Amino acid sequence: MNPSVPSDALPPSLNSRCRKLAARVIATADREHPADTVLRETLRAKSGLPRNESRLVSRAVFAWFRWRQWLDASAPPPEQIEAAAALADQFAANPASFSDDELAAKAAPAWIAEHVAVTPAWVRALQSEPPLWLRARPGQGTALAAALGDCQPAGTGRLADALRYTGGQDLFRTAEFHAGEFELQDLHSQAVGWLCDPPPGETWWDACAGEGGKLLHLSALMDNRGLIWVSDRAEWRLRRLQRRAARAKAFNYRVAAWDGGPRPPTKTKFAGVLVDAPCSNLGTWQRNPHARWTTTPADVQELAALQLRLLSHAAPAVKPGGKLVYAVCTLTRAETEEVAAAFAARCSEFAPLTMVNPLVPDTPPAAQIWLRPEDRPANGMFIAAWQRVGTAGGR
Repeated sequence: MNPSVPSDALPPSLNSRCRKLAARVIATADREHPADTVLRETLRAKSGLPRNESRLVSRAVFAWFRWRQWLDASAPPPEQIEAAAALADQFAANPASFSDDELAAKAAPAWIAEHVAVTPAWVRALQSEPPLWLRARPGQGTALAAALGDCQPAGTGRLADALRYTGGQDLFRTAEFHAGEFELQDLHSQAVGWLCDPPPGETWWDACAGEGGKLLHLSALMDNRGLIWVSDRAEWRLRRLQRRAARAKAFNYRVAAWDGGPRPPTKTKFAGVLVDAPCSNLGTWQRNPHARWTTTPADVQELAALQLRLLSHAAPAVKPGGKLVYAVCTLTRAETEEVAAAFAARCSEFAPLTMVNPLVPDTPPAAQIWLRPEDRPANGMFIAAWQRVGTAGGR
């Protein structure tokens, strides 16, 4: 999504060019070509498109996938796009005009009820347009908010560095972004870094680093001291990670490819290992509604098996007394509590490690934390943690 789109903006009716571009993206998007990727490539090819029209196209595409079950499939694509935008405006202005039963029946595929609790609060969260969250450098949230304007901190203390942006400027063009003073990162994703809480000087492994969002947060929390090994099975993601890290001025990391197999990329034993595993991304369905209609139950089962394998293969790299953190941006039982239970049964040398939810610090500590989109406007996340208390097999 274009980072300049304010979450509560209700743009005017689409012009013909915007409708055509949105229709092209919708027609091209499929399981192998996610809508957000197609949208990004389409807008990049239209380099002369006014910024306000880029915002309109982005919003129209995601509105179509969010409200597609309400649309007349026989209507011409431009009419469907206009109808979806009108439904999005109606829901933003008057959510009560849609019944709980109607939303539960249409907002997500029917199979999902077998994997998560489909509550009225959750489906209403799915149909809400997502906000834009920024992560400032530690202790710099107040200064960044003053520099950018239109920022609301998530709270006090560490939460003051998480900013909800509601303005209209293109953040990628700001001097602050190019100076590495902030990253675009979902609030609940930021919570993963706070729960890892790596002190400066430790050695960590971000085992499934992707393009580096959580690496950059860990590095900032460590004040660029110590060392973070980062790995991913896709080398192109690691190349993007390195470019992002250079802009963010994160230097305390070392890259090593890892295919998820039993041999870690190094013999180093770590004070902490983060396994931010590939998942069904169900927790991002508010932000990425296209995925609702391309994800299948088979994906959930396949990914759950992969997640357990990654956890089991990464665990031996944790040194005695060290921390193992498992995070996924999904809410299915198979990929969350069932993976955690299977790992606990398989690896008896790890004991549950309780954590304090950084977003609700007055709740009792727990070894498993659910961050739900119905609780606050952010992606759904599940985090579990263990501490290594013995050697393999309990020897």
